[in-house]
Amino acid sequence: MKNIAVFASGSGTNFEALAQACEAGALKGVARIVLMVCDKPGAAVIARAERFGVESFVFSPKSYGSKSEFEGVISDMMDERGVDLVCLAGYMRIVGDTLLSRYEGKIINIHPSLLPSFKGAHAVEDAVEYGVKVFGITIHWVNAALDGGKIIAQRSFDYEGSDAAEVHRLGQVIEHQLYVDTVLKLLTGAVK
Repeated sequence: MKNIAVFASGSGTNFEALAQACEAGALKGVARIVLMVCDKPGAAVIARAERFGVESFVFSPKSYGSKSEFEGVISDMMDERGVDLVCLAGYMRIVGDTLLSRYEGKIINIHPSLLPSFKGAHAVEDAVEYGVKVFGITIHWVNAALDGGKIIAQRSFDYEGSDAAEVHRLGQVIEHQLYVDTVLKLLTGAVK
C-alpha cells in the first residue's frame, strides 16, 4: 500500500474522488490517504476528510512566521506517515522550496486548462475570456515554476459557450476520473 497526502483549499471534490477510489474503487488495495492538508480553516474539504476518517492538518498560514516554517511542519508530518505521493487538489497556495526540496518528484497537481496555456488561479476564466473552444485538464509534476512542471496527463473537451461556471462543471467530471487514473498509473509504475 502506498501512502498519499492530499492538499486542498476548498470544497474537496477531487479529494473525495481520490478517497472513494482508495476505499472502494481503482485505488483500493493500492493506496490510502494518510493525511489531508488544508490552509483554509472552515473549508468544506475538512468535513469530507472527516467522513472518510482521514486525518487532517488544518492551518492558517498567518499563524506561522514564514512559508518555510509551515512547510517544515507539513513535511515532518508527511515523513512520519511515510507519504509516497502528494496530490494537490485545489490547493490555492504556491508550493515553496521547503516542500519541493523534501518531496521533489513526489508532488503532482491537477490544473483546469491544457497547459502550458492558461496558468494560474484563474485559468478557466482566462480561457473563456480569450474565446477558447477546446478546454481541458492537466496533471503535472510540481516544480518551482507556476504550473510549469512536466505534464503527466491531459484530457480535453469541447465547449462553445462563454460560461466559466459551466466549464468548471464540465471539467470536474473529467478531473475526478483523470486524477484517479493517473495516480493509479504513477503508483503502480505504469507511468513514471
